[in-house]
Amino acid sequence: MKSRTDAMWWGTAIEAPDPGGLARFYAELLGWHIGHEGPGTAIAAASPLGPFFVFQQAEGYRAPVWPPVEGEQRPMMHFDFQVGDLDSAVAEAVALGAMLAEEQPQENVRVFLDPAGHPFCLCLDEG
Repeated sequence: MKSRTDAMWWGTAIEAPDPGGLARFYAELLGWHIGHEGPGTAIAAASPLGPFFVFQQAEGYRAPVWPPVEGEQRPMMHFDFQVGDLDSAVAEAVALGAMLAEEQPQENVRVFLDPAGHPFCLCLDEG
């Protein structure tokens, strides 16, 4: 974006039934910090300038289903995080409250559901 300056933040907004809880989950998982937490909104941030994950209260929230099922809430997006040791990263994610998905489509990737049911992937760096 041409009008963006170095001081402007950028991030992704995600609906959640418990914004603070989900912000704390991702902050722990990624080694980020909580940049803000208030009624209906919480932010996990990599640094004061971002990137940010903004978690917003969603009334009537329905968790997405993985793998997608006809007639159910589809995942609209997901996060991919590259890791150097897949087994250790899997253990850490589970200890923080992530659930390993039953369907695992690739040998070097693990699909998880975060505490709100959003899918995310841990991808082994094989390079």
